[in-house]
Amino acid sequence: MKAIDIRNKYLKFFEKHNHKIIAGASLVPANDSSVLFTPAGMHPLTPYLLGEKHPEGTRVANYQKCVRTIDIDEVGDSHHLTCFEMMGNWSLGDYFKEESIKMSFDFLTQDLNLPIEKIFVTCFEGDSDCPKDEESANIWRQAGIPENHIYFFNKKENWWGPVGNTGPCGACTEIFYDTGKEKCNANCNPSCGCGKFIEIWNNVFMEFNKKEDGTYEELAQKNVDTGLGLERAAMTFQGKDNVFEIEIFKPIMDRLAAATKLTQGDRIIADQSHRIIADHLKAAMLLIVDGVTPSNIDQGYVLRRIIRRFIRHMRKAEIDVEILESLINEYIEVLEEMYPELVKRKTMILEVLLAEKKKFMKTLVNGEKEFNKAIIRIKEQNNEILDGETVFRLYETYGFPPEITEELAQEQGIKINMENFEKLYKEHQEKSRARS
Repeated sequence: MKAIDIRNKYLKFFEKHNHKIIAGASLVPANDSSVLFTPAGMHPLTPYLLGEKHPEGTRVANYQKCVRTIDIDEVGDSHHLTCFEMMGNWSLGDYFKEESIKMSFDFLTQDLNLPIEKIFVTCFEGDSDCPKDEESANIWRQAGIPENHIYFFNKKENWWGPVGNTGPCGACTEIFYDTGKEKCNANCNPSCGCGKFIEIWNNVFMEFNKKEDGTYEELAQKNVDTGLGLERAAMTFQGKDNVFEIEIFKPIMDRLAAATKLTQGDRIIADQSHRIIADHLKAAMLLIVDGVTPSNIDQGYVLRRIIRRFIRHMRKAEIDVEILESLINEYIEVLEEMYPELVKRKTMILEVLLAEKKKFMKTLVNGEKEFNKAIIRIKEQNNEILDGETVFRLYETYGFPPEITEELAQEQGIKINMENFEKLYKEHQEKSRARS
């Protein structure tokens, strides 16, 4: 089942359950400086979760493109993505735990035919802010989930929000798929990151509003906010080992594998780089469509960072960066059915990405030369830390981004003194402001 088929089934299911299908928002939040990008489907709906009446009523559903910068450094494993699609259904003061859980269970087991024995769930264990969520656990038991498939965890695992420092939040129950892999140890459970359990759906029961002083107050209306990650769901239901094997990424991954000059012995390095390239290029294209252009601040800086990172990984995987234009064209064809806006903005996407590539290549070549000299020097000194002065010099003289220096250093088993770099960078900023 392709990703777009899962999306269509999802929307049809919730439409049948009296949800109005609404449009997703831009990746760049409107009139909201609390976050750089839309990080979840619920974020554009915050006013309605706080009590404002939604024009479409109390039951809505949609799919939402999201970007989470916190996951950028995780990309390269089996399931993390910078830009992903989140399908969501919301109750704005309508149904609550029982109906929400039952609908999630029915969609997974009936519409998508997921075996019950493959489903594991987690619930909130309770603390001074909110009691243990036995209600959700009992609903799962009644649905047929075995007792040994139900776990309780703390706020780190089973609490959602707020997206910023304040706002709606609450306990959640998460749904995991058992991939069938062996447990990494006797204590392996859904909170483990070994890959045996993959989170596919999160049902958040928003009962609270976190205030500026850090305390929680009960919301006037109880809401449900859910998120079903489309790419992970497709990976799960297609029986793939990683998200980059689904049809959204597979043609690009195959193209990158054919283009790399690395030998078979370097396949692990190549595979990780290919995943980073495929993820970051797709994210960059969708950000450009939503009006982001490369710059040195805010959203533009993140876009510049991910463009420069995937270009570096093209070089690392020994892929000719000149194939970028054809790679973009192929990606747009692959994604056309899911994101037709890419076709409409194709010229702009090409212009932005190719200009940024050209601008960065000179920086990258010169910066890498100087970085390699510095690494040779500190290794000759039997040192394991790259000083902040060198990191700053690479940035100031060669325009070499510190996050790329850090990534290169990690690949060499070297740490960098970021605290020292930050101090020098701050002094540099203060001098620049004084001159202006």
